Amino acid sequence: QVQLVESGGGLVQAGGSLRLSCAASGRTFSNYAMGWFRQAPGREREFVGAISGNGLWKSYGDSVKGRFTISKDAAKNTVYLQMSSLKPEDTATYYCAAAITLATIESGNGIDYWGKGTLVTVSS
Repeated sequence: QVQLVESGGGLVQAGGSLRLSCAASGRTFSNYAMGWFRQAPGREREFVGAISGNGLWKSYGDSVKGRFTISKDAAKNTVYLQMSSLKPEDTATYYCAAAITLATIESGNGIDYWGKGTLVTVSS
């Protein structure tokens, strides 16, 4: 059974940092692009960042560029999202996603696998 399990969410003060992890199991994801989305209550899902299967290509949503960094550990089948300079508007549930191409992740359509999410709360 394929699973994406997020961890690392929690409560942090504005200006602080958190690192989210997404552990993939049930298959090898070396050929899959993986990424992160977030959704705050009452708002639409937002693309946060993505990394290609080989780790060479990365992309980020405009609202997090320069503050968030995505990386992967292929040996651990795990993707990370390092979040810095956090703002209250970053408060949301963060979801991990996997798809064959980076473009698919970026579009948010046709995602093959989703995690169940981890909550990040940034206090002012």
